[in-house]
Amino acid sequence: MIHLAKEDVRHTLGKFIVTAMGVGMLLGIVLIMMGVYRGMIVDAEVLLNDINVDLWIVQQGTLGPFAEASRVHDDLQYTIQSVPGIAKSSIITFQNMQLPKKQGKIRVFAVGYDVFSTINPINPKRLIRGRPLKTDHYEIVVTDKTGFSLGDKVRLGRHIYTVVGITHGTVSSGGDLLVYISIKDAQELQFSYSNKRIQTDRARGIINRDTHMVNAVIATVRPGYNPETVARAIRHWHHKSVYTRKQQQAVLTRYVVEKASKQIGMFTAILVIVSTIIISLIIYTMTLEKMKEIAIMKLMGLPNSMIVRMIVEETLLLGILAFIFGNIFSHLIYSKFPKRVVLEIPDAWILFGVVVIASIIASFVGVKKVINADPASAIGG
Repeated sequence: MIHLAKEDVRHTLGKFIVTAMGVGMLLGIVLIMMGVYRGMIVDAEVLLNDINVDLWIVQQGTLGPFAEASRVHDDLQYTIQSVPGIAKSSIITFQNMQLPKKQGKIRVFAVGYDVFSTINPINPKRLIRGRPLKTDHYEIVVTDKTGFSLGDKVRLGRHIYTVVGITHGTVSSGGDLLVYISIKDAQELQFSYSNKRIQTDRARGIINRDTHMVNAVIATVRPGYNPETVARAIRHWHHKSVYTRKQQQAVLTRYVVEKASKQIGMFTAILVIVSTIIISLIIYTMTLEKMKEIAIMKLMGLPNSMIVRMIVEETLLLGILAFIFGNIFSHLIYSKFPKRVVLEIPDAWILFGVVVIASIIASFVGVKKVINADPASAIGG
């Protein structure tokens, strides 16, 4: 028996492949959108995983330091160190800044940490060249995507900083490139004012004491102690908000990337619906183009079931080819995006299932036209 779908596709092979490629590019964008969402989740946890502490102590009543502004005194670390169950503690700051380059400025997220503390936020596995910070002042570690090289000089505020280390894959929860500076430099950059501002403030009787502030105190817990129990004691006795590692992850995914992820989800859903509509229109157009042939087949006595099978098979083949082209397209371009895109196999299989279902739904348009075709229309043109 003649395989109708095979013969029909062979008759218009070039047009069929070009159409599948066009739909495939649209499906490729759907995969990229899924990858952007996955990338946001990965980016949100990069810094958290690199710092790798059990407790985050921040300003009372805030979700800081990632989801909300937080300021605590830097000497709080010594108070926290004395809490039963605490193994070690340190201080840390975060701030957005612009690194100057000849081509313009680069937006980065600066992490300020105590160079001499046993808690170091720089993951040794990510350090690809150079070394971590060793002094309190005028050294900076940057990520490779900033374009800086070892030994380069960078002006920040009133001082010149030397690039002593380069990392790879380090980004903030918002996807900005990470740089690392000492806590003293970070406090000066974030909390110190210009000379004129200090002069006018003194004339008003205001003295700037913010240079002894940090955004958070971080701590690890001794083996055998429950982090939540220790956190509860700090909240009660020291009147600070304290988040365990698990709670900080929840804060990042719920409050920092939640709206962006919902927006990406809506775009993805819209693209899937648009893909279904486009496949439906293509199948409808293809069916209209061969209505005379379909009428002749019905006049010859071919049952509707055989013709319907042809339409459904062509639609599924179009969807599967489009999915293959979409995968190829997404893997060719995902690395060109400025922020991380993570393509995962489970997401591709989910999209494949959606494409198959969408193709079957789209074929109903052509099937309805076939069933309503009048065999008599084949006579006389």
